Formats: sequence, structure tokens, C-alpha cells
Amino acid sequence: MSTRILRSIATAAAGLAAAMLWLAPAAAQQPLRPELAYPYEVVADGDALRVRFDIVDGYYLYRSKFSFESATPGVRLSPAVFPPGEIHSDEFFGEQEIYRGAFEITLPYARTAPADRLELELGLQGCADIGLCYPPQSWTSEVALPPAPARAAAPILPGARDELLPVDEAFVMNARFDGPNLLTVSWHIEPGYYLYADKLEIDAEGDIELGAAEWPQGVPHRDDNFGDVRVFYDRVDADVPFSRAGPDEIPVVVRGRFQGCRENSICYPPSEQTMALVLPATAAFAAADAAPLAASGAPVSEQDRLAALILSDSWFLVGATFFGLGLLLAFTPCVLPMVPILSGIIAGHGAQVSTGRAFGLSLAYVLGMAVTYTAAGALAALAGEQVQAVFQKPWIITVFAGLFVLLALSMFGVFNLQVPAAIQTRVANLANRQKTGTFAGTTVMGALSALIVTTCVAPPLVATLAVIGQSGDVVRGAGALFALSLGMGAPLLVVGTSAGKLLPKAGPWMNAVKAAFGVMLLGLAIWMMERVLPGGVVLVLWALLVFLTGVFLGAFEPLPPEPSAPRRLAKGLGVLACLYGALLLIGATLGGEDPLRPIPRAAIGAGSVGAPESALAFEPVGTVAALDAALASAKAAGKPVMVDFTADWCVSCKEMEKYTFPSPQVVAALEPFVLLRIDVTANDDDDKALLKRFGSFGPPTIAFFDGAGRPLDAFKLVGYVPADDFAAHVSRVAAL
Repeated sequence: MSTRILRSIATAAAGLAAAMLWLAPAAAQQPLRPELAYPYEVVADGDALRVRFDIVDGYYLYRSKFSFESATPGVRLSPAVFPPGEIHSDEFFGEQEIYRGAFEITLPYARTAPADRLELELGLQGCADIGLCYPPQSWTSEVALPPAPARAAAPILPGARDELLPVDEAFVMNARFDGPNLLTVSWHIEPGYYLYADKLEIDAEGDIELGAAEWPQGVPHRDDNFGDVRVFYDRVDADVPFSRAGPDEIPVVVRGRFQGCRENSICYPPSEQTMALVLPATAAFAAADAAPLAASGAPVSEQDRLAALILSDSWFLVGATFFGLGLLLAFTPCVLPMVPILSGIIAGHGAQVSTGRAFGLSLAYVLGMAVTYTAAGALAALAGEQVQAVFQKPWIITVFAGLFVLLALSMFGVFNLQVPAAIQTRVANLANRQKTGTFAGTTVMGALSALIVTTCVAPPLVATLAVIGQSGDVVRGAGALFALSLGMGAPLLVVGTSAGKLLPKAGPWMNAVKAAFGVMLLGLAIWMMERVLPGGVVLVLWALLVFLTGVFLGAFEPLPPEPSAPRRLAKGLGVLACLYGALLLIGATLGGEDPLRPIPRAAIGAGSVGAPESALAFEPVGTVAALDAALASAKAAGKPVMVDFTADWCVSCKEMEKYTFPSPQVVAALEPFVLLRIDVTANDDDDKALLKRFGSFGPPTIAFFDGAGRPLDAFKLVGYVPADDFAAHVSRVAAL
């Protein structure tokens, strides 16, 4: 009996072993989450922290990617002491020292104020042998500190040496590239020494241009030489954004200038250190960033996916994809205003227009739009400016709206009135150059429309601008942007060409059609002036336009004894238009601003039915310092943060305000968030600094931070997002 049991057990064990061998390869292909692949613990003794790792087989960590910061005031960390690692030839970072299995890092610390706990911020990055590399990780641990021993004299920092160190040993610079457009420069500072914050400078030799370095705040210090200053102890890290000349590998020499002192001793003269680096090609960074996200199922923002497609896929796929995306953008509120512009130009051509002529005019308009849109976008990306605000100055908007008014008046035949000959000639020439269908004038109008009318930021646009501005690959980025522009213009070709076939060629109907397009052009001028004028004034302008349209349709003209059906319909529409115009005027006197909702809810009364405009309370933020303070406050409270970029001239921002933010499900999803709003209407230096902080090319951009204050770049949104999709997206962020 026992023999049979043993045989059964042996058979089951053999089967289990075979199954494990069969499943092992498949299991090995599923990467672990970073915190499971790199388990660690931190313990503290009297003068040092012991950071102990026990890495899972098949995974490793880079020594150069470790960073340690104390988030506890009164506790300073000294440079870490690492055990020997193994040399590894890395595809992305070259020869690197790595760690596998179990090892321990010693981290000396000193208390400059009473503290029994330490919040340790640990940075690291590692890979798996299957070819997956994780993005940089930032973890936080709280460590209990043993009681501090009583001291008869001032404490001596661990590891401090009695002899004076050479400057290159007291302050050791290190530099590395942490992204296709991010340089990190750090100094390890020996215990007992410090660096002046205002004496640190960084520059580089090579085909890159450095931006402003982002330095930590430093520690206040009273200095005999310089008075009240800020200094750094132990370690200082600076993030330096940069632009690059191209997407290929670039040799770079980083130079750091600094000045420091030994406590209660001498100060060194200003010094500098250099370090030679090789900036990898942007494709290497794209592969390194995309692989872990794709393998782990983590979200990748739409703009990031499209940017990776531009850099890595074939020209045919890039062109086809962005042409299709342009077709979708053609039906957004940002592009639709171009339809009456082109239609008005063709209608203004009158009876002489033919289908071939209409197609030629439409093609000139679309090509003018596409070429200008591509060139302006590329230049804006290279200059680091947001693409919308450049041509949204009030005087530019006013001049362009005035041009539409002139075109509308020419449609109404106003220029046939007897005005002084000189003025009549100039005004008529100005209008007729655009309306009579010359290809050059139509191309100019397409170019102006691209710069001033189509101002929406969407993921495809952000992806192309990011590729140009961040990777330096102007050819691929501009090529995708041109394909996007052609896609946006394709429906205009259909509209313009069909107008040449469908519009009446002669007779009184042609005058009616031209007048209808004149009304549309006046409406377009009012729509543009919404970015400049107060809402109440704009509502009055809409009221006048609607009322005059009703008069034009014959609202106050008596019907003949036996009116035709079109005449009765026109009169009925005219009466309705006059009534609606009167309603708009009443709404303007009551403080209304929305033509689709002219009577404000406050005027109806508190007992009115309906939800409020928006139950969301945004905190305005105007500077980088104010943003940092708000983020720090939210981090201290453990709350996630949503940052919303908006502007008065942003069409999609108004859509978000009207349709997305008031939604009850959006309000509920955002309840745990701190809501910050950045208005970049003025496009001043503070606005530009905030946009660069988030790598944004303009509003609407919405960024998120988790409760620990970490930015969630993969969840960034650009462009209009419907309420249902936005609420689901926010819920995923809140669940992190």
C-alpha cells in the first residue's frame, strides 16, 4: 500500500515538474512590476542607513542611476558607499556597472536637528534580461532612526577628513543624459564641505543648446564673504533641458563651474570640471521608454505614441496616419470656420466660376494653408514657443476680422455705392484681390487662415511639434505636419470644388447666395472677436447679426396675395431670427454672454431647474513658484493634482468649459483632486516658463500628479476630451 502511494506521489511530482518546465518559458516572458523585481528594505544604525536589495533572478540595476535624497529637515545624507558590481555592456548606456541578486548600499547620515524618523527618496533604474528596460523609478521609504547619542561638542560629520582635500576630490561632478532632451548634472560633496548655489553654472560643447537649469532650493547660510546665501551639502542635482541639432548620436562635453568651501575653514577659488558624454540617438531613447510601458500594460499618452510612430515607422505609414488624423481634425470647431472663408471666395467669383476653376482655387487655398501651417509649426517648435499664441495678439485678430467684414460688405454690394474714388479704389482692390478668385490672393488667404483661424492643439499636432523641438528631426516632424495639414484641407477641396458645380451661375439667386455667404463671414468675424471683446459686447453683436438676417429674409415685408412656398418659408425664418435676436439683446442686458444660452441662470432665479455651470473650483496659478508651492501643499496632504492650461482664444478650452467640466460624473471623478488652472492668454514670460515646465505647446493641456507629487506624464491630455472619456481617464489616475 505504501509503495503505491509513493509511486503516485512520484508520478504527480514528475508531472508537476514537467508542467513547471513547460510553463517556465512562458512565465519568464511576463515582466514583473518594478517594485516586485527590485525588493528592498532600509534599516538605520547610529550613523548610516543600510539599503538592502534582493533582486529577482533575470533583473539588474544600474549603479549610475541610483540617487538618494532626505525629505526630512534636519537629516543630511552623505555620498553612498556602493559594493563592487559587475561590468555590463549596455545597448543604451554603454559600459555600465550593474548589480544583481543580494547587495547592500551604505548611506551615511548626520542629524543637524532632532529627528527620530527619516523620509528617504530613492531613485533607481534597471532592466530585465529579456530585453526590457524600466523607466526611472522614484520610491519613498520612511525609516525609524535610533536615538541620537549625547555629544559634548558639535557633531563631526561621518567620513569627514581632517586634511584639506583638493577641490576635485571635495566636489565631484557627474553628468548623464536621462532622456532625448534632458541632461542631469550632479555634484557629490564631501562631508564638511558645501557649494554656493549662486556660483553653479552649466554649459555644453556640441550640437545641443542648453536651457535653464532647474536647481533645488538649497540651505540658508550666513557667509562671511557673501552674506546671506544658499548652499548645498552632500549632493546637488540639476535637470537641464536642451534642444538638439538632429536625431542622431551627438558627442558632447559638459562643463560645470562652481565655488565651494570647507566649513569653518577656507573657501576655494572658482573652479570648473568637464565630462565627455555621447548623446544617444533619439530612437534609442524611444525604444527604451516604449518597451517597458508596452510590456507592462501601462498607459502611453496618444501624443507620445504618435511621436514614436513618426520617429520609427516608414514614411508611407507616417504620411497615411497623419493624413487620416487630419481628416478627423477637419470636422472640429477649429477647422470648420475655414469652410465659409473658402466658399465665400468662390461665391465672390460670381457667374464666371467653373468646376475646374473652383478646384484650382480650392487647391491654392489648401496648399497655402498646409505650407504655412507646416512652416509656422516647425519654427515655433524649434524656438520652443507655443504654436497658438504667436498670432493671437488682439491687433492681429482685429485686423483679420476687419478683413472678413470687408469681404462680407463686398458680398452685399456695398462697394458699388458712390464713395470718394480714392477710398473706393483702395477698398475695392483690397477686397477684390481676395474675392475675385486670383490664385495668389486665395493662397494668401489660406496662409492667413492657417495662422489665425486654426488654433486647436490636439495630440497629432503635439506629436509633430515634439519630434521637431525635442529630437531635432525637422524633416520627419515637418513631413508629418504637412500630411496632417493636407488631411485637414481635403474636405475643403470637396466643398470648394462642389461649390463651382452647385452655385447658380447667373440671375437674382446668385445675389442671394452671395449675401448668405456675407452673413456667414460677418459671423466668422464676430466669432474671432470673442477672443478680444467682453462676452456681453459679443452677445450684442450676435444679436444685431441675427436680427439683420431676419430683416434680410423679409420678416417685416408683407407677403404677396399668393406667395410661393420658398417666400413663406423665408418670411417664417426671418420672423424667428428677429425674435431670437431680440432674445439675445435681452440676455445681454441681463449679463448673458453665451449665444446658445443667452439668459443667465442667475437671472432666471434660484429655483430654476438644471445643474450649475460648473461645480469645480480651480485655483489660479500664475508663476512657476506658485505652482511649486501648490504642488508641495498637495503632496503634504497626500492629494493628487490636476493642472489645466487654458486661454481666452482657445476654442477647445471653451468646449471643455461648456461640455466637459460641468458634467456630474466629471465633477465626481475630480473630487479627490486639487485643481490648478494656468491661464496663458497673455503669453508673457511666466506663461512661457509654465508651458516649458510641462513640455506643452499650448492649451488645452491637462497634466496630472499623484498623491506623492510625482508627475504622471503618461496620463497627460491635450485637446478636447468628451465628458465620458474624461471621467474614465480621471478615474484611472485616481486609482493609482
